[in-house]
Amino acid sequence: MNLMEFAIKIAKEAGELTIKEAEKGFKISKKGPRDLVTNADKASEKLIKSAIKKAFPDHGILAEESENDLKEIAKKDFIWIIDPIDGTTNYAHGIPNYSISIAVFATTYSESSKNFEYKGGELIAGVVHAPRLNETFYAAKDQGAFLNGKKIQVSTTKTLQDSVVATGFPYENKEEALPYFEKIVSRAQGIRRFGSAALDLCYLAAGRFDAFWELGLQPWDIAAGALIVQEAGGHLTDLNGAELDLFSKEILASNKHTHQEMIDTLNI
Repeated sequence: MNLMEFAIKIAKEAGELTIKEAEKGFKISKKGPRDLVTNADKASEKLIKSAIKKAFPDHGILAEESENDLKEIAKKDFIWIIDPIDGTTNYAHGIPNYSISIAVFATTYSESSKNFEYKGGELIAGVVHAPRLNETFYAAKDQGAFLNGKKIQVSTTKTLQDSVVATGFPYENKEEALPYFEKIVSRAQGIRRFGSAALDLCYLAAGRFDAFWELGLQPWDIAAGALIVQEAGGHLTDLNGAELDLFSKEILASNKHTHQEMIDTLNI
């Protein structure tokens, strides 16, 4: 079993776990005033991490519900980036739009000094599995993007006024996102807010959305989806058009055609 097949397998196993946990009932707690976590999040992450550690003991793991030691993780040649349930609020309320997101980052170079250790590289595999929707999106570097075994491509929509655009709001400081929303809502054909950034990116990759932007995100929210968008022919940057940084907490993704118009509109 290769790395991509393994990632798909454990994503589906975690998806089955979330369904079983929902059927028997789960406990909800809070990481912040509006940021929910369930025992299913923790159980899903435990399943995924255990499988990775057994199959790839030398790999690093960056996961949402763990205490991540970034200095130790940065020493690894391969890093798994995991969101055990992306869209926990949806999941907790019985809404099917949630997903398990798993990506693999491979180191290509490193820089060290007395003050920091930085490793650069690229995403080489990504899986976003939506168990309640029976959809599995995945991509491997330079091999295209797929949904349930069929190749997918971004849309060919040329203008913002003909585009359906997706977004989300951070758990805290939601008011920071409102000016951007107001700029886009008056110009786009429509805006959708489904509650899972990973799925929003995959819907863009499949041509269902034409662009997506969001603030307040973490690497595990976007890593797998970002590679899937890239392999489907899309484009990814920050809101100003600079190269995407998984740790920058913001993202702009598009079908390429609408990208510059999105940048111009967001920065009016």
